[in-house]
Amino acid sequence: MVKIAVVGSINMDLVVTAERRPNAGETLFGKDFQTVPGGKGANQAVAAARLGAEVAMIGCVGQDVFGKEMIDNLKQNGVSIDHVEPVTHESSGTAHITIAEGDNSIICVEGANGKLTPSYVEKAASTLKAADMILIQQEIPEETVEYVAVFCKKYDKKLILNPAPARKVSDEVIAHATYITPNEHEFAILFGEENRSKMLAKYPNKLIITEGKNGVRYHNGETEVVIPSYKVDEPVDTTGAGDTFNGAFAVAIAEGKGIDEALQFANRAASLSVMKPGAQGGMPTRKEVEEMLKQ
Repeated sequence: MVKIAVVGSINMDLVVTAERRPNAGETLFGKDFQTVPGGKGANQAVAAARLGAEVAMIGCVGQDVFGKEMIDNLKQNGVSIDHVEPVTHESSGTAHITIAEGDNSIICVEGANGKLTPSYVEKAASTLKAADMILIQQEIPEETVEYVAVFCKKYDKKLILNPAPARKVSDEVIAHATYITPNEHEFAILFGEENRSKMLAKYPNKLIITEGKNGVRYHNGETEVVIPSYKVDEPVDTTGAGDTFNGAFAVAIAEGKGIDEALQFANRAASLSVMKPGAQGGMPTRKEVEEMLKQ
């Protein structure tokens, strides 16, 4: 069983489903409302755990009802919470999600995730050193992302940086990450007007761009490669697809799979995740992914 450490956000998702998004100043009736555990860090931790990894979560929640529910949810999914701490004077992080017209849009409120500082992560150093793969995202302070990148370089640990939500990343962080997994929007913010193929060639076997239904693109050192996605006729909720992809990719690479095979595994897991509501609700088990890969 491979060991995955996830440094990242833990949110409660407040999810509205509607026929369409309201225009400015407009009020619409929604079809459904749910509160479900989420946060990019917690989502990726749960995804990896369901796929058979031993997962440790490093993050912060508030001392409130949401915080308790989110800790309980991580435990129920087999994720270690030894480094998840309720903090005072901050509410738990929340993500306000609208699902409409077959896709989602999200506003995050940082809350306790802002307390995930380098000094906090430093207390989990032994867990990070023992991990086969470390996963990090950007719903936490920028200085913490930089600290983890330097830590991974220092101790020769593999690091997946999922640069979401999108913001500029220092050259040092890019250099220290083993893999960087932006979607097309995040790529544009990371690299500006730079040509996509040029940047893929600059970062072979490292920069992996997810393109939704068009698959996943990277450069293998010789040529540009596209790993096709799996078609889903009627997706129910795409909220957790990217996080499922990253959790699955982390597990597959940690297990020693090559990039192509790992991306196929991750694509299949992501395609299964959109068939049920909630960021974590559709995240598949290892058995479910392997059965679908045989088809």
